[in-house]
Amino acid sequence: MGYATRLTLAGRHWTAQETPARQGDMKTPLIGAVELGGTKINVGIGTGPGELVATARIATTTPEQSLGTVIDFFRANPPVAAVGIGSFGPVCLDPGSPAWGSITSTPKPGWAHVPVARTIGEALGVRVAFDTDVDVAALAEYRWGALAGCRTGLYLTVGTGIGGGVVIDGRPHHGMIHPEFGHIRVARTPGDDFPGICPFHGDCLEGLASGPAIAARLGASLSEGDLDDPRRAFIYDALGQALANFLLTLSPHRIVIGGGVAKAPGFHAMVHASMNRWINGYLQAPQLDADDYIVPPMLGDDAGVLGAIALALDLPD
Repeated sequence: MGYATRLTLAGRHWTAQETPARQGDMKTPLIGAVELGGTKINVGIGTGPGELVATARIATTTPEQSLGTVIDFFRANPPVAAVGIGSFGPVCLDPGSPAWGSITSTPKPGWAHVPVARTIGEALGVRVAFDTDVDVAALAEYRWGALAGCRTGLYLTVGTGIGGGVVIDGRPHHGMIHPEFGHIRVARTPGDDFPGICPFHGDCLEGLASGPAIAARLGASLSEGDLDDPRRAFIYDALGQALANFLLTLSPHRIVIGGGVAKAPGFHAMVHASMNRWINGYLQAPQLDADDYIVPPMLGDDAGVLGAIALALDLPD
């Protein structure tokens, strides 16, 4: 059993979950993990599931304040051999670019062009692995969770924004930049006149079906709103149509959907049914009708931190 140590740094508090059995076992070096989100930052130290010796949640405020608190957290805990970072984006993943490890364009005030990886790596004097937050969550689910055994696996998060990560043969797919699943366009359901909230595209998928979009539509979250509200069908229709598009282009062996919106009762079954309506029998595969094709993350809210650890564990020697 673990025990908790309360730490206070720079006026902030967190709990370090220390496992006595791990204190003397240093065969596997400890890895630092950062899951950088638009509203909160999850940080941890460990080597994998069940091996997190310290965790914390930090508010995402200004880059200086938030990254400074992240660095303080690592300095207050056992030293790490490397740090993995999964960040909200868009980000630069080109290792040949001087902007590698930076956030690029973002509606998050003050965070555009912030060199996240360099700031943390130079402060701690360790190597850093860097990717999108959804890519690292996908990697964690591939290594330890619901995407295990899937040659092609898709992880989506539906929350404050909508994003996705694809793992193909154990590696996150990047391409020229990285996929931005939340910003595809979907056909509007007849009768849906909601203008969308995306500051870049208006009624893209994120603009129509993210958490803030749902709140603007319904005046409540998907979990709390009126179950008989007919506008709920517009949300599931947009999400199902998007999944049909992803299925037709990527042909994933399984789709994992996490995020706050996806915690609504019946969410995965509703989205699955909507996807199959859009496929309309065109694809013939028994998996498409199985109740384990579209599933919640097996690693729950730890997927991001664990994926950041997995990313750093894969750094070349």
